Amino acid sequence: MNAVVFLGPSLDRADAERELDAEYLPPVRRGDIDALLTRPRRPDTIGIVDGRFLHSMAISPKEVLRAIDAGIAVYGSSSMGALRAVECAPYGMIGVGKVYDEYASGRVDADDEVAIAYDEETGRAMSEPLVNWRIALAAGVAAGAVPEPLAGRFLALGKATYFPQRTRAGVLRLLAAEVGEPECAGLAAYLADPAADAKRTDALALLRRIREAANPTPPAPAGPAIPAEPS
Repeated sequence: MNAVVFLGPSLDRADAERELDAEYLPPVRRGDIDALLTRPRRPDTIGIVDGRFLHSMAISPKEVLRAIDAGIAVYGSSSMGALRAVECAPYGMIGVGKVYDEYASGRVDADDEVAIAYDEETGRAMSEPLVNWRIALAAGVAAGAVPEPLAGRFLALGKATYFPQRTRAGVLRLLAAEVGEPECAGLAAYLADPAADAKRTDALALLRRIREAANPTPPAPAGPAIPAEPS
């Protein structure tokens, strides 16, 4: 397998390498996939997790489609990958994970919900994606772990915050100013659980999906034939 994965702050590079042996490149931007198509040996698989869009031109759906037309399997999850997978799924791009499902279903339709600010030198995230909170709190409300009105107000305050400034601590401060800190303690603890990071979970799922596609599990051997009883 010759796989290239565009990865950024959604998943630590070391964790990614433990999951899949691939060539890892920084978040994708306009022209990056076209550049792969000019290589003497093209990748047979491309995974898009993270992408650039604020200070660089975002990867276009047409560029993704050129890779698909060239016979390359293209997967998307988590962030820019999820957005492009929704647009290009009718033409063969493979979307993976909960973030993709949220956009594909129409429950989420704003690009800023996956957007974050990050340090381009270190890859360290400096804000948090609203979509992570939305997915985590939907599960928390369904399980009775988080009161629905409190979750709804937290999400509304997060939505009203410009995405480079969205942090859990910042939104919790705004919420505590309205309802009091004791009311926010359970919500804060729930969101602190690593399981609340849907973008990371989805990125790992994309890597597993690529690995499994390259190494499909062989069917279990058939057992010994059972002779038919005489009638």
